[in-house]
Amino acid sequence: MSSRNGHSSPPPSTPQEIVIQEVLTCFDAYARIRRARDSILTASRVGSREEEHAFNDLQQAIARLRTISWIR
Repeated sequence: MSSRNGHSSPPPSTPQEIVIQEVLTCFDAYARIRRARDSILTASRVGSREEEHAFNDLQQAIARLRTISWIR
């Protein structure tokens, strides 16, 4: 299938690819929060609650990936 600009559309993502992308997004968010936590700029610091929330999101995304990988 081609789009107007001549490039073909990427194939539809599999459920596993979608969850992998979610894990990467959650990891990125967690790493960003960890960097902000250790920042010397007081305005950019975050609390432990935000870090814990991001870590929990990452753990849940990893659990979903494991579940999808197990099903295959």
